[in-house]
Amino acid sequence: MTEKVFYQDSYQKTLASRVVEVLDDGVILAATIFYPLGGGQPGDIGRLTINGREYKVVDTRYAPDRNNIIHFIESEDLSAIQAGAAVDMEIDWQRRHRLMRMHTSMHLVCSLITAQATGGAVGETESRLDFDLQGEVVDKEALTAGLNALVAKAIPVTVGTITDDELDQNPGLVRTMSVQPPRGQGSVRTITIADTDYQPCGGTHVANTAEIGELVVTGLKNKGRQNKRISLALVEP
Repeated sequence: MTEKVFYQDSYQKTLASRVVEVLDDGVILAATIFYPLGGGQPGDIGRLTINGREYKVVDTRYAPDRNNIIHFIESEDLSAIQAGAAVDMEIDWQRRHRLMRMHTSMHLVCSLITAQATGGAVGETESRLDFDLQGEVVDKEALTAGLNALVAKAIPVTVGTITDDELDQNPGLVRTMSVQPPRGQGSVRTITIADTDYQPCGGTHVANTAEIGELVVTGLKNKGRQNKRISLALVEP
């Protein structure tokens, strides 16, 4: 099983590990700081250095077993890489940090809208959330102002866990219907924005809302009779 170092420290930019398995188009490592596609957040990109040669990581995803993580490499020939080889890795930090800022901002949106989220996607500079509003009215300017007020409050963001049983007893904690937190490991990772938002989440986040910077709600779009898509962006990516 790949050790998920990004869960321990979302700010770690480099790591030394070793190759566990070489695939046709990528490698599995013993430990990684590369976040794999999931929960609406894209997989990380960056680079690996193995035996003095640099390889470009163009995507990161879970293996079919959902335990190991595949680092997809932009190369037609990985024959020079052997299992057991030492590897130094570095994520594209500027991209990762933008995704962290955007992902945390989406939790802020959930704190301001009480309706159930039905879907969402974290983008590098613009993201979206779909809500089953059930008649709830959303004003674009008011939502923008509310988001920026929460950013300006510099609210701490912390990582925690709850048990599978606790989550089953509190199903309302799951705010997005299309993204169900993984169960079966005994505990589920949570993100708390103090006195603002609390929900299960496996994504990477900033440590304080002030890091997000100014936000703007860029669009409100009907997606069916009840659903409305809310798009938001970083003013300064």
